[in-house]
Amino acid sequence: MCALVVLNPPESRRLLAKATVALPEVQNAMKNGMIIIGRGITNAYVTEELLKTTVEPKAGQTVGLIANGFANGHSGPPPCTWHVIYKGKVVEGADSNVEILKFGPDDVFIKGGNAIDPQGNAGIWASGMKGGTIGMCWPIVTPRGAHLIQPIGMEKLVPSVHEATEHSGIYHFKYSMGLPGRLVPVTLSKVVTEIQAFALLAGVRAYHLASGGVGGSEGAIVLTLEGEEKKVEKAFELAKSVKGEPPVTMPTQFKLTKPADYQYDAMKQHATLGGL
Repeated sequence: MCALVVLNPPESRRLLAKATVALPEVQNAMKNGMIIIGRGITNAYVTEELLKTTVEPKAGQTVGLIANGFANGHSGPPPCTWHVIYKGKVVEGADSNVEILKFGPDDVFIKGGNAIDPQGNAGIWASGMKGGTIGMCWPIVTPRGAHLIQPIGMEKLVPSVHEATEHSGIYHFKYSMGLPGRLVPVTLSKVVTEIQAFALLAGVRAYHLASGGVGGSEGAIVLTLEGEEKKVEKAFELAKSVKGEPPVTMPTQFKLTKPADYQYDAMKQHATLGGL
């Protein structure tokens, strides 16, 4: 049996969050260990699903995003933070830079991404001089054998993460429509796309058929769901349950608003980060 579904980006994010929370390693860490939810818009949905709370504006859970047609960095007021959870309870006032040093092999760090390629390679856009969140967490999480989970929607599909890496970098660009940076390839993570989400939550095989749209469906993906009748029906109900997810709410202030004010000079725009 087959079913055709269309998911807009917010709907995909909700689906990815549900699947991320359902992962066995996340469930185990929720009961017996530590989970750190890093910054990111998709992570705001994960926070909602895992903690049964509401995060608004969702774009407030990141310090960098592509918006208004530019790669903007915004001021990141609260709740722009990492959420530290130990044995199912939020650790209030926790310093995530300290807590992550306690990580063991059963703990989980959740961080989204900005690119995924057909081979399953993930990439994260980093404009910060220290590599942003991934530059801090990856060297700690990976050697300890802890779990790095990356929910990434297929609206972010690129031909090759490694090729993109070779053609980007903070100092790579003379002109830039927003903050210059580099696509950082991430290895040894578990990537969760819509394909993995439907497999995990409903036991069906999803195939990516088409992308894009207009009238609010910019960035949409078209999938076919295939499998046993009952499983496809379950998957289709799951898809229906995330339909109508509202667009991502935006922050009110941006550190960089108009690249034209900087004559599109890449380094002048990067200087607005103040050396971060």
